[in-house]
Amino acid sequence: MVKVLRLPSVILAVLLAFTAGGCVPSPTGSDSSGPSVQAGGGASAVPGTPLPGSVQVPGGTFRDLATNLSVPWSLIQLPDATLLFSERNTAAVKEVLPGGSTRTVGTIQGVVPGGEGGLLGLAVHASSCAVGARPSSCVNLFAYFTSATDNRIARMPLTGSAGSYGLGPAQNILTGIAKAGNHNGGRLAFGPDGMLYATTGDAGNRQLAQDRSALNGKILRLTPDGSPPADNPIPDSLVYSLGHRNPQGLAWDSSGRLWSSEFGQNTWDELNLITPGSNYGWPEVEGLSPDRPEFTSPVMQWPTAEASPSGLAISGTTLYMAALRGQRLWVVQVGPDQSPPSAAAYLIDRFGRLRDVLVRDGALLLLTNNTDGRGSPKNGDDRLLSVPLTGGVPED
Repeated sequence: MVKVLRLPSVILAVLLAFTAGGCVPSPTGSDSSGPSVQAGGGASAVPGTPLPGSVQVPGGTFRDLATNLSVPWSLIQLPDATLLFSERNTAAVKEVLPGGSTRTVGTIQGVVPGGEGGLLGLAVHASSCAVGARPSSCVNLFAYFTSATDNRIARMPLTGSAGSYGLGPAQNILTGIAKAGNHNGGRLAFGPDGMLYATTGDAGNRQLAQDRSALNGKILRLTPDGSPPADNPIPDSLVYSLGHRNPQGLAWDSSGRLWSSEFGQNTWDELNLITPGSNYGWPEVEGLSPDRPEFTSPVMQWPTAEASPSGLAISGTTLYMAALRGQRLWVVQVGPDQSPPSAAAYLIDRFGRLRDVLVRDGALLLLTNNTDGRGSPKNGDDRLLSVPLTGGVPED
């Protein structure tokens, strides 16, 4: 039986109707619910729509891949399917071993944790690897971290093999990203173009987000050696997009479009479709900005209590967004054009704060973040979970 939840209307610059959705207990006790989300494009805004029944959503039996983690932040998969994750406060990069144990691959030197800073995003670059080559000959690990003076990105060779990975000497490829107790951004990801993308927060200095010469409040695009690609939208600059408050999610859909999830201030969190050189408005606007055509509006927005989004993963055109304060997983279906996206929430309050998400082999891998001082740790927290993806979401 589907219980329909009707959500109230909200007045913005234009009238936006909240979405109606269903709440369906699954066999595992996880819930899906209709979202208090609004969708829009540019100067217009329309309500979101329910998820189609064919969308793959979490369901079935959850399994712990690793437990008792200490403030994990970023989860990545190596070319051989080995999983690595970062721990913000210990500065350790750890490998997940069969059977649920973990081992330390290496500790990043120079990390100075504090507030929301520390060892944050990881990314792996292995495009030059020949078939059968050992990782030590061609794979580099990239890390975004907070130092004593700034946020920076370092590159280091990944040595060894599954079960015995290690890190070689680190080389800083980008320094000078302003740091603060919060709003550090920190996500790293390699795009389909082979370039490294990084999210940076405004570090509490709002005006940096609109300063084209500053590295903060941006999505940056750089070559693997840290230099500006020749085709970046601003010549000789790493800036790919600007006007961001604290973006922490990066992922590409099957059409090659870049998406980013972003923390708002007090009103709206955002899902943005990132295009080169676009300005997303912070601090001039938060959320939809239909009366400010110079700014690009989010494709979808959420009240901050229902999201506070961090990690983002995509399979095809289905987005999976990990929410911290909202303590849920948002599933968003985006179309190839300007049609309204669909969204629903899953795992509400089931595992607490969700920091990162990864799609692999028909399952979702989730990193919880309950030990960072803002959550309520349960036995085994923090943890890395695996949950199958299944279709058949009931439509209204």
